[in-house]
Amino acid sequence: MANLDRVLDEAMELPLEQQEMLVQILQRRMIERRRDEIAADAAASLAQFRAGKLKAQTASEAIAELREFLNS
Repeated sequence: MANLDRVLDEAMELPLEQQEMLVQILQRRMIERRRDEIAADAAASLAQFRAGKLKAQTASEAIAELREFLNS
């Protein structure tokens, strides 16, 4: 937490315009990082599907299975 506190203190010393730029940069980088995570998850799922570890389902089947899981 000390590192975060130090970074926040330094960010607060920046002019307001630079603080806004910092927020925008952080948001864009977080979005990109999340995109990369989603792409990696999708690639892993495709690999599992191609290896026969996952079964094909219709949307209705998937929704029914999800509802059953949530109700248990």
